[in-house]
Amino acid sequence: MPDQNSSSLPTLLLLLPLFSAVAILLGNKVLKGACVALSVASAALCFIVSFMMLGTQNSTPLLLPFLEVGKFHLVIDALIDQQSRGMMFIVTSIGLLVHIFSLGYMREDQGKVRFFGALSLFMFSMTGIVLAGNLVMMFIFWELVGLSSYLLIGHWFEKPSAAEASKKAFLVNRIGDFGFMIGILMLFMANHCDVSFIGLKSGFAEGPLHEMTKANTTFMMLAALGIFMGAVGKSAQFPLHVWLPDAMEGPTPVSALIHAATMVAAGVFMLVRCSFVIEASPDAATIISWIGGVTALMAALMATQQNDIKRVLAYSTLSQLGYMVMAVGLLATQVGGAHHEAGPGHPAMFHLYTHAFFKAMLFLGSGAIIYACHHEQDMWKMGGLMKHMPVTFFTFAVGTASLMGVPWITSGFWSKETILGLGFEVCRPLFWVGAATALLTAFYMTRMFVVTFFGKPRTEHAHHAVEAPIIMVLPLIILSLLTIFSVPLAGLLEAMKPHHAETHPTVIIASISALVIGIGAGFILYRGKDKDPLNIKLFANKFYFDEVYAVLVKVLQDGVAWIVTGLERIVVDGLVARLPAFLAARLGSAARVLTGGHLQAYTFMLGAGVLMVIYLVVFVLPHLGH
Repeated sequence: MPDQNSSSLPTLLLLLPLFSAVAILLGNKVLKGACVALSVASAALCFIVSFMMLGTQNSTPLLLPFLEVGKFHLVIDALIDQQSRGMMFIVTSIGLLVHIFSLGYMREDQGKVRFFGALSLFMFSMTGIVLAGNLVMMFIFWELVGLSSYLLIGHWFEKPSAAEASKKAFLVNRIGDFGFMIGILMLFMANHCDVSFIGLKSGFAEGPLHEMTKANTTFMMLAALGIFMGAVGKSAQFPLHVWLPDAMEGPTPVSALIHAATMVAAGVFMLVRCSFVIEASPDAATIISWIGGVTALMAALMATQQNDIKRVLAYSTLSQLGYMVMAVGLLATQVGGAHHEAGPGHPAMFHLYTHAFFKAMLFLGSGAIIYACHHEQDMWKMGGLMKHMPVTFFTFAVGTASLMGVPWITSGFWSKETILGLGFEVCRPLFWVGAATALLTAFYMTRMFVVTFFGKPRTEHAHHAVEAPIIMVLPLIILSLLTIFSVPLAGLLEAMKPHHAETHPTVIIASISALVIGIGAGFILYRGKDKDPLNIKLFANKFYFDEVYAVLVKVLQDGVAWIVTGLERIVVDGLVARLPAFLAARLGSAARVLTGGHLQAYTFMLGAGVLMVIYLVVFVLPHLGH
């Protein structure tokens, strides 16, 4: 495709979902049922445009000049390269399938129009992040993604749990976004007001940031960790991971779109886009890799004791995102100052691509199961669904096998092996953390699969379950095909350059052993069971993070609020505001006696004034002359 057309395609990608969102949210009373069709059409056109972009050349088109003051240029521009083209294909393809699935899932929902309007707003925000050519533009759309996710998570706001989950997600993400903003400002100051990705990369290569890296390692480490804080919030890494499982209170299509494939993956996308910042600080890279490893292992342990089918997948998402973040830190540690090209061949992007398809399919599959079981989410109230839902069973099996990393025949195996191989080369302890996470992944996914699909139905809803409507089944079939062919697709999108032959035998042995042990333990423990034979409260209660945060909020936030309230009432309200007013009122009351219209009072005031004047003339003024 000619390069001149590439500048119009990003503009279309931004404007289509924006116009759809504005039209739906402002004109829903006029458009009514057409709002849903408008949202789906917008998603379909975005997918077509993103597919067309795969044939364009690398470019940096200017979309909108926003503010120019001296050397400071704030613009809405796009960076079209292999990374953005591939990520845009993921976002728009899964977004379209989620829109189609929602036609069936949300068919009877009274707030359906509002839901599709928020979906369009989310698509607009997400395309802005992917296209962003500078950190300021990315931050603007970063915040819009937070807003749209708040609206979608809290779609059923009449449920207290959904309302609380949306607020929790919004507030926790603001903590990470504050660090992200600080990191952007530090780079803005150090790179002479230029925070475009091209300008930053050249600044690290031979500009002011190159000198800063040598002269002030602490500054660069803090800048890199500040950028990383944005990913900690958005990609739900330890210790800001607590919002993602609660976000399952939203409709299941929201879980598939936001919390499996796109929004949470935005943090990883941003880290890979800013990989040259992390490579400039080995200390920051080490911290990032260990936070990713800890998140992966910790989330996998939590998933082993969850009963809600969507929460199991939520903790699985946390774990897989931990893999991706670990890969970002490990590769930055390995590459160092060599400035590895961010997009092609990056292990984190490879795993992001494969994970996006099979995790979206698993979430939509869980939605089909919940729909068939009359919105029951407890997997211990399911069972025997293999006979009642054969298509869902098959697609769920494909996604489960890929997530567990069944060797050589699944996409998840290749992307996971890439990360484990990197860990084996760079940091052996993190390699074993990754291997342990792989074992736990096989265990909890086998547990969920056996309890949900095998055995006998445990409730009447499960006994009378039927296959979901074709409008919901079709996206599952398409996603299963994309899962099966995601490795060659990732190669087509130039997200990877596989070197499977170079994988160390220890990595393969450890990976296969983890898979066999995990699947075997899951089958032995859960086949034919009607209740969980394990009862590990530490994992079931999510390591008590919510309780710890509740105490911290009560002690710190409420304690500080109590002190500030006391100071306000005593010092500000009492001494500063009320005391002068009280003294003025008392003085006025006393002086009011002298102005009551009595001749004696006026004579007294006249005499006092004369005496004051005599005193000033005789005793004060002569001394002032000296």
